[in-house]
Amino acid sequence: MQLVPVSARQLAAFADRHAGRIPFDTSPRHLAGPGDARHVTHGLAAAGWTCTSDLLSPEIALYSPDHRYNLTFDPQSPTSAWWRLQARPTANEPSWYAQFGELLPAEVLGHVTDALIAPTPAQAHNPFRILETAGWVRDSTNTAYSTDGMCYVQRRPTKEDATVSSWRIEACKPGHGTPMGPRIWHAWFADGAPEHLVSTFITALADPAPLQRGMYEGLGHYSAVQQPSPLTPEQVVAAHAKRLDTIRVQARAARRQQEAALTTTPARTGVSRSAARR
Repeated sequence: MQLVPVSARQLAAFADRHAGRIPFDTSPRHLAGPGDARHVTHGLAAAGWTCTSDLLSPEIALYSPDHRYNLTFDPQSPTSAWWRLQARPTANEPSWYAQFGELLPAEVLGHVTDALIAPTPAQAHNPFRILETAGWVRDSTNTAYSTDGMCYVQRRPTKEDATVSSWRIEACKPGHGTPMGPRIWHAWFADGAPEHLVSTFITALADPAPLQRGMYEGLGHYSAVQQPSPLTPEQVVAAHAKRLDTIRVQARAARRQQEAALTTTPARTGVSRSAARR
């Protein structure tokens, strides 16, 4: 297992790629195309995740410091799910997984992986309320549709327990059928996936703020709207570096909390035992 902190050389490579591209504000997000996968991989590396894959292989496998989570990126996957996020079970939480298609914007997935590093919120926002606030239309079948009709979010309760659900999100080309035409990308959160991660994904997806894409960068669909961005290439790179710095700070704070919990718990146990003997 190899620790892969983001090096100056890797940041320089990111800067070189974006320095030669005039950024265009691209919306809606579900049609913006995949963007730069380093929005995801650099973020996890900054948080201390380790790489277990062959560095000369196109496949990337990253593991969290506690080995609970792992994310794989496989551009040679026989399915359309290039990204796969898995969580091992703990004493208090079940295992779960999520998968994402190749044309999903990396920035949206990056919000999910960032949420794995940040403290878990006390209460998750209702995904459908997030969508309704963004102007999406909800029908009677636990499905909400984007204003252009090219993306939907669907909640699928399990037969065994209606309070446990999986979530299906798809962007599709216009067409006939249920609900739309051929698929552009998909996301799937299986039963048991934490709702705050689903809410985080949906919040990032439905955000009206545009994503930055290069003039000739591949989009999810030709109907995506592009306008010259007020941001310069240097500002795009600076925002990426600033985000990595924030992740490093969050990861260090989380590790300190875990270490403090491990050192104080035995002491408290010892005190309680001594008190019991007395």
